[in-house]
Amino acid sequence: MKALMFGWEFPPHILGGLGTASYGLTRGMAQQEDLEIAFVLPKPWGDEDQSFLRIIGANSVPVPGRGCIEFSGRYPDNLVEEIGNYEAVAREIAWREDFDVIHSHDWLTYPAGIAAKYIKHKPLVIHVHATDFDRSRGNVNPTVYAIERRGMDEADHIMCVSNLTRQTVIEKYGQNPDKVSTVHNAVEPLAHPEDFVKHKRKDKIVTFLGRITMQKGPEYFVEAAAKVLEKTDGVRFVMAGSGDMMAKMIDLVAQRGIADKFHFPGFMRGKQVQDILADSDVYIMPSVSEPFGISPLEAMQVGCPSIISHQSGCAEILQHAIKTDYWDIDAMADAIYAIIKYPAMYKSLHELGQEEVNNIRWYDAGLKVRAVYDRVCGRY
Repeated sequence: MKALMFGWEFPPHILGGLGTASYGLTRGMAQQEDLEIAFVLPKPWGDEDQSFLRIIGANSVPVPGRGCIEFSGRYPDNLVEEIGNYEAVAREIAWREDFDVIHSHDWLTYPAGIAAKYIKHKPLVIHVHATDFDRSRGNVNPTVYAIERRGMDEADHIMCVSNLTRQTVIEKYGQNPDKVSTVHNAVEPLAHPEDFVKHKRKDKIVTFLGRITMQKGPEYFVEAAAKVLEKTDGVRFVMAGSGDMMAKMIDLVAQRGIADKFHFPGFMRGKQVQDILADSDVYIMPSVSEPFGISPLEAMQVGCPSIISHQSGCAEILQHAIKTDYWDIDAMADAIYAIIKYPAMYKSLHELGQEEVNNIRWYDAGLKVRAVYDRVCGRY
């Protein structure tokens, strides 16, 4: 079987979880010997791993009357224009490529997937990694919603990264439940887990890692940190990442009088992420609405106990992480304090969490995706 996939980012050049999930899933699926994947990116950088798939750069495919179209490879201010250009290129790619099924990752690529569907009359599967209800805390952008809704309406099947997202798709986008299934994300196995170690130091480290935006609940992390520091001063807090709320969080930290215990190292990727997680005593993800959330799995993989919000998709599959409501800063603070102060609790979450996530494999997620492919192709 040949799959034509449309994506927007791919390691090592990633700006969020979408690229990480795209890489992990395709690598897991590539273990199926009879499956070939052609992965379309707006702008490849040339150093992507193509050992298990073939990458097609939309920026190198000429469009009649326009030639090759330049793409930023990011999320620019004219993003809707780039999505339209990507759709135009997708028509040309669909004419040239031989494929059995189309797989579009997230709303940016839904128009491209629809275009390919009508060119070759092949089934379209869309993969919902997030919706605008998640990103905006309900203040939905009508343009984005319209693109998402059309993609869902035109798709032959919709895969969601969690049951939480599946319910949003059904309830907010009016989709038939029979058309929507859940394929939880996973985590890429570490080649050398022994390389990631915790450095000896006096203070404990508690880390938030992700986009510093309202979806991720960074203010709840700061407020929980302030409560922990009322009880003990032997702990430091790290907010790694970038986003539109960065300045507000720096101001909030100053207002709470904890700036000397807080660090903002900026955006991290690849081994930087694994190193800081391995060196942390607690990882916390207080997301307000998190379709899945791969970072807690990455933290647990290197032995870092995790605290996650009940409002995250990964809470559906993780048993050895502490779960609180995103708004319950008292519960978060109590959980942080317990992990850093009680060695037995740290040890239990460290060992059982690591064992748990090592059994959450992309290969298994890939088998679920393949079952969807087989089902939709059987109807054409």
